[in-house]
Amino acid sequence: FCPFSLFLQKCLVIIIFDSQRDSEMAGVVHRHHHFARRGYRQRVYVERTKPLEQYTTEELYVRLRFGKADIEYLVNLLRPKLQHRTQRSHGLSVEDQILIALRFYACGTFYQVVGDYMGVVKSAVCDVVRDVSITLASLVNEFVSFPKDNQIAQAKRSFFLLWNMPNTIGAIDCTHVHIQAPLKWPGSVHDARILRESALYRDLQTNRPDGIILGDSAYPLLPWLMNPFLTANTPAQARLNSAYCRARCAIERLNGVLKRRFACFNYLRAEPQKAWNITLACIVLHNIATKRNVPLCADNDAPEPLGDPNQPPASRTNKQHCSLTDEQIKLKPYE
Repeated sequence: FCPFSLFLQKCLVIIIFDSQRDSEMAGVVHRHHHFARRGYRQRVYVERTKPLEQYTTEELYVRLRFGKADIEYLVNLLRPKLQHRTQRSHGLSVEDQILIALRFYACGTFYQVVGDYMGVVKSAVCDVVRDVSITLASLVNEFVSFPKDNQIAQAKRSFFLLWNMPNTIGAIDCTHVHIQAPLKWPGSVHDARILRESALYRDLQTNRPDGIILGDSAYPLLPWLMNPFLTANTPAQARLNSAYCRARCAIERLNGVLKRRFACFNYLRAEPQKAWNITLACIVLHNIATKRNVPLCADNDAPEPLGDPNQPPASRTNKQHCSLTDEQIKLKPYE
């Protein structure tokens, strides 16, 4: 055994080790310069707001339209479809997504404003509103339905006891929601045409319901659709028109309640398909709020109108004869 040979082996090991270390260091330097050329910046994660910890239930009603227990119900309801598989890149939890979407629905303001309020970027708000709206819209058949069987009998009884209108199962009306103009429909459309284009019209024409639906003079007179006398020539016709107007107040008040609870309906800066999903999402949320007895609080936190001359003013509902509670105007459209 030669000591000089051992010395050479040690030197060889040291040389190999140092070369490997130099190679690793060179790789680090190379990656540093590579990211520097691409303008790479290290991500900085901002602490997000926690409304459920910061506000009382009453304050949550004002800011999000739902209380803590109601938000927990929504989290459990939507978790299967909104839960991320991993927490990569500090992904938003289901609770955070719902809080962001509720804030948008309640205010209807710009995504940037909602993001600043919730502590997330604008693009995240856009993605969250899209995902939560699609998820809620997918539940429309579970929370929204046309009256059937025992519900029809209950509806007839309610209309007769409240307004002396016999054989009535519901009321119909339209409301304008300002969105980005689609190609096929460049502006507002007449109520009668909206009805003719709907699945409700096709179904009721084929399967006539056991009762009548109250419409205004904009709608045609059909076996299942009634409208008032244009001119009351007799006392009986005058009494009918009076009872008819009081009964139709249910649908008019409902449109006002929807726009008051969800200020996003004042002006949806969205293309038609996204606006459709947002509308269905708010309708589902309204029925959930009705079922859970969520109060309709004073609108103290909604943004003021933007003053856009192309933006229609917020709808105002005549409440002179409107004495219904939220439970009595549970929304039941058909799709």
